[in-house]
Amino acid sequence: MTQTERRRFLLSSLLAEAPEYRQLAVPDDAAGQKQLLRALLNVRPPRDASPEFLQVQDEYLRAELAQKGVTVLESLTPAARCGEAALYLWQGDITTLQCDAIVNAANSGMTGCYVPGHRCIDNCIHTFAGVQLRSACARLMAKQGHEEPTGQAKLTPAFNLPCRYVLHTVGPIVTGRVTARDRALLASCYRSCLTLALENGCRTVAFPSISTGVYHYPLMQAAHVALKAITDFLRLHPQLSVTMVCHSPQALHAYQVVWNMLYQETKPHED
Repeated sequence: MTQTERRRFLLSSLLAEAPEYRQLAVPDDAAGQKQLLRALLNVRPPRDASPEFLQVQDEYLRAELAQKGVTVLESLTPAARCGEAALYLWQGDITTLQCDAIVNAANSGMTGCYVPGHRCIDNCIHTFAGVQLRSACARLMAKQGHEEPTGQAKLTPAFNLPCRYVLHTVGPIVTGRVTARDRALLASCYRSCLTLALENGCRTVAFPSISTGVYHYPLMQAAHVALKAITDFLRLHPQLSVTMVCHSPQALHAYQVVWNMLYQETKPHED
């Protein structure tokens, strides 16, 4: 199958299993088809898919990833080193980063973002991992029996992403001024993910900027909490390397500024 044939097969299959969307017309252009495919994947509930569907979906997603290009961690320049540990600040697409684990800034339902085409990291990761990720999360949540608390972490396979695992964590929602509890919960997100990563043999972990999107945590304050939590953890576990993946030049600049401030605060004073 060509990519166009795979895309049309997936669209036909998704429309056939959802009577409420069968009246939708499939666009003739590739961009329109990709937009519709993402939307249908976003709204699809966690349920089994046929082996044929999964095979075609996996081939399609891996071909799309190859076209976008995979970023190898070793090609990046670390912002700092602490023994064997390395901290990277990188602007890019976390779904293209080849490492042991990437972190998903999830919601408390933990089965992904259901808003068609939404650009949050939760939506992106579920879209490009494939439908298997939502099903894996749903199984974890059914076993748990309640919503995921803020500041903890869960681990799943990464399926069609170039990493091995996805770590899912729920960040704090900020509704006014940032409180001490907000800071503690955000720091807990980073520590919980890194602890779970170590327990599963991971040595390279990549984070998005947790809670700074629709959860409204101010970017500069979140960057300070994130970098402090990460560097404190790396001092105790120097076998790890951590990448902060920033989605925009503004986010990267914020993390660089905060890192420089932290570095000035923590480096030894010269005589």
